[in-house]
Amino acid sequence: MSVETQVKPSLTIKRLLKASPAKVFAAWTDPEKIKRWMGPGGFTVPEASVEARSNGRYRVVMLSPEGKRQAVGGAYREYVLDEKLVFTWSWDPAPDEKPYESLVTVLLKPDGSGTLLTLTHERLFDEASRDGHEKGWTASLDKLEKFVA
Repeated sequence: MSVETQVKPSLTIKRLLKASPAKVFAAWTDPEKIKRWMGPGGFTVPEASVEARSNGRYRVVMLSPEGKRQAVGGAYREYVLDEKLVFTWSWDPAPDEKPYESLVTVLLKPDGSGTLLTLTHERLFDEASRDGHEKGWTASLDKLEKFVA
C-alpha cells in the first residue's frame, strides 16, 4: 500500500529593511504597530491583539476599502526576540468556506545598518490561495518598509 502526500503550495518573500531587527520585530508583535502596516493596499486594521510569547495567540481584524471585515489569527509556535516568529495563520471566516490553517515564518537577520526579513508562508490551501497571499504579503511588506524606515 502506498501513501501519497500532497505538497501544499508555499511562498517566500525577502525584503531588506532600513531598520534594526528589534524595530522590525516590534512592528510584528506590538498591536498598535501592527495596525499601522498590516494588510494590503487601502486596507486598515481597526483591531489587533497579541500575546507576545511562545504559545501566545494573536488576532488581526482588517477592513477593506469597501468596508468588508476579515479577521486572521493563530498561535505563535516559536517566538525568538528580534530574530524569529513562527505562527499559525487562519482566516475567520475562511474565504470560500474552506477553513484551513497555514504556517508563517518570519526570520530577521542583521544586514549592515538594516535587517533582512525573510517571510515564508507554507501549507496554503491551493495555488490561488498562494497567489492571493503573495499579493497581500507583498503589499503589506511595502507598508512595513515605509513604517519602520
